[in-house]
Order: sequence, then structure tokens, then C-alpha cells
Amino acid sequence: MLEWENYVIAIGAYLLGSIPSGFLMAKARGVDITKVGSGNIGATNAFRVLGKTAGSIVLLADALKGFLAIRLLPDLVATIPSESHGMLAGLLVILGHNYTCWLKFKGGKGIATSAGVLLALTPQGLAWALAAWILVFVLGRYVSLASLVAALVLPFAVWLSGGSRSMLVLTAILSAMAIYKHKPNIQRLLAGTESRFISKKNNPPLNR
Repeated sequence: MLEWENYVIAIGAYLLGSIPSGFLMAKARGVDITKVGSGNIGATNAFRVLGKTAGSIVLLADALKGFLAIRLLPDLVATIPSESHGMLAGLLVILGHNYTCWLKFKGGKGIATSAGVLLALTPQGLAWALAAWILVFVLGRYVSLASLVAALVLPFAVWLSGGSRSMLVLTAILSAMAIYKHKPNIQRLLAGTESRFISKKNNPPLNR
């Protein structure tokens, strides 16, 4: 890989990921999402604060950032796009979402953006992680716990599906990042104060 290509892909992916979809959607409706609900700019808080339609748009936008970072940036920049280019873009687009430069390096938890990255890089790994998410959520009704279990399952799913060593390392890093961003949720789960999802028309899942 040419060194300048790595720099351009890394910066481009970070800037793409840093687009604060949830913040912009809320701002268009006259709401500062960082000051309502959980204060998180991610899709879950957008669902809770802005409703299903806006929340769905934010979810898709955040996932699309991850997918496009893999599918577009390496092809646009690199002379010979490689798996390493894609993994670099995947890591930086998630970091951009989690620590956006436009909001004083505060962002979301990266779950939707990670899903977009995984869809592009390892769809089989994403399928297993998503299956784990659904199972845990259905049994416990905790969005945060489902996300944590999915993060833990991901590297093992990549390993079992025959992913490369580099992909295994990347997904282990993504898993660690997701768990770290859920630290407050882990504390509430241990204390028994975490909110469950209550199936009501205008009461989307909480993943504060």
C-alpha cells in the first residue's frame, strides 16, 4: 500500500463517519439531541426523541456511512484497492462517528456504523452478530445487553467463518470499542437500573 493512499483513506473515512446524522436530523426539527434523552447522537436516542421515522432515517444514514467508507473510498483513492484499505476505512469511519470533530469529539456508540462496515467486509460475521442481538433482545428486552453480546460474538463469528487474521484483529478491536462505549450501560445493568424496551407505539428502545 502506498503511504499517501492510507492517509487519504483514513482522513476521508474519519470525515465521513464524523457527519453527525442524528444531531443534524434533530437540529432540522429544532431540537438539540445532545441535551435531551440520553444526550447521545445515535439512532436509539433519535428514535426516542424524534420518533420512528426520523430514528429510522438516522439508523440508515449511520449504517450507510460505514458501508460507503468500505465500498467507495478505497476504489476512489487506491491504485490497487485491498482488504487492508477497507479495514483501515472501517476503523476510521467508526472512530469518526464515535468521536466527531464537529461536536467536540463526542458522538454515538458506533453500532449502526459498525453494522454498515461489517456488511461490506464480513456479511457472515454480521449475520451471526445480528442473530445474537435478536436472541438476547427477545429474551431480555435490553437493547444495551443485546448490543454487548453481539459485540462479544462478532470476533468468534469471524473466526468460525474462516475470516483472515487481519479481519479477526479488526473485529476484536471493533468489539472492544463497542463495549467501551457501553460502559455506562454496563454499570446500570449491574446495578439493575438499566431500562428495558417496552413495546409501545411511540416508546422506542432505550440504549442510553
